[in-house]
Amino acid sequence: VQLQASGGGLVQAGGSLRLSCTASERIFSISGTGWYRQVPGKQRELVAGITSIGSTNYADSVKGRFTISRDGAKNVVYLQMNSLKPEDTAVYFCTSVIMSRQYWGQGTQVTVSS
Repeated sequence: VQLQASGGGLVQAGGSLRLSCTASERIFSISGTGWYRQVPGKQRELVAGITSIGSTNYADSVKGRFTISRDGAKNVVYLQMNSLKPEDTAVYFCTSVIMSRQYWGQGTQVTVSS
């Protein structure tokens, strides 16, 4: 399974971006998928997750601003990010766990300017 993350970029504070995580196979209905982010010198942190049955969870820092969703027909999981803040600046990674095996996509850089 390969995961491809895309959609990052440079945006002003208060703006929006939508990240996409595209899988090489139809996995999202049988896996838990999440978005993590990492800044230099810090550990990777969970931003949002969606289970195989569609339940979602979010880090407190992004609740009310970020929304994770998926399109099973397109094999894509999205992260809609609104009201972005400079502290959201990081490399964002998507990951899926299928039968206890974890897959990671490459990161996509999100930079929020103040």
